Amino acid sequence: MRNLYCTVLSLMVPVCGIAGNNTDDKKESKETALVSVTEVKENEEVKGVFSFSGYLDSYYSANFNKPKSRSNTGASNARVFDIKSGEFQLGLAQAKVAYTNSKSEAVVDLTFGPNANMGNYGNAIFSTALAIKQAYFTYNFTNKFSMTAGQFGTHIGYEVIDAPANFNYSLSNLFNNGPFYHTGLKATYAFSDKVSLMAGVVNNVDGMGDNNRKKGIISQLFIAPVADWNVYLNFMHSNEANPDSLGNEPSAFYRVIDLTTSYQVSEKLLLGVNAAFGGQKGDYQGSGGPSDTETWGGFALYSNLAITDQFGLGARYEYFNNDSGVRGLVNSQGAGTHVNSYTLTGNIALADGHILIKPEFRLDAYPKLSGASEAQQFEDSKGDFTKNSQTTFGMAFIYQF
Repeated sequence: MRNLYCTVLSLMVPVCGIAGNNTDDKKESKETALVSVTEVKENEEVKGVFSFSGYLDSYYSANFNKPKSRSNTGASNARVFDIKSGEFQLGLAQAKVAYTNSKSEAVVDLTFGPNANMGNYGNAIFSTALAIKQAYFTYNFTNKFSMTAGQFGTHIGYEVIDAPANFNYSLSNLFNNGPFYHTGLKATYAFSDKVSLMAGVVNNVDGMGDNNRKKGIISQLFIAPVADWNVYLNFMHSNEANPDSLGNEPSAFYRVIDLTTSYQVSEKLLLGVNAAFGGQKGDYQGSGGPSDTETWGGFALYSNLAITDQFGLGARYEYFNNDSGVRGLVNSQGAGTHVNSYTLTGNIALADGHILIKPEFRLDAYPKLSGASEAQQFEDSKGDFTKNSQTTFGMAFIYQF
């Protein structure tokens, strides 16, 4: 549209010059043209702009343990999305529509495919290949203060569901064991371009509806201490307990404190850190929970290097501890455990960045359980759980538009 405005302006001025050489005529014609451009731009801001974007991703994963089930999940939740091995798999297809003007924005973000089911587990009514990942609108009261209502992706964590936005293809355990999305209302105030604060009220963790009458509290403090350094301090606190048979709501809580930060050291090198500490007491959405407060947490270190415009290399180290057993990552006996994970990922960009190919090596190492008869974390080619570590090499194929 902007090119059209400039063309109209460039045509009007010469035409007026041919009609006569009077300076006042030129001035008047020029002012008329500028007024016309201004009116069109203001009209554009009122009407707003539609945009359509999305992506699709697929992958192949080779598991060196050659598990009989061809699953990368191990005893429980070792992977969140790239769970299949020894076969080509569709990951996710996304279609996102946004409408934006100077005062507001509306977003409808739909996902399809196997990962849509896993990312939308909290809504049983939508447990199909189609999921509403996000559906929200934002109103800008001023250029500093805005409010958002609807279903939106979580603010917690370094990584996101969308494969093109992450450097690594396989997702961290911190991502896997944290919230995916929330439904509610949040407000953001920007004190400056270096400091902002978000606070909101949501139903619960990963649910469009609410399993009780309690509401969760979310918040995020953003700070940019220096150029190219971003720091996010994230928080959530909620009661996730199901009411009892008499309708009483038990005393319980789920809490996460999360730190996410990245620093662009140079044009080619980016460093990042994600650390989270969580606590839980009582029931969690009907799955039970500890009578006393139990904790979990971990951290991940990221390093991404752009070797050329078309090729980059990224490394991630993560330590995740769920020895308390309150989150989903447990061992073959159902008890809590911890893991060290090492991931090395390449990024190959083709077709002006629309195509991304990501070769990836990953090693997950769990504690070796004592005793010859003890079942370990991962399955072997005979279907027995004899391995306490897992090595995979895969390739992701992504198209974004």
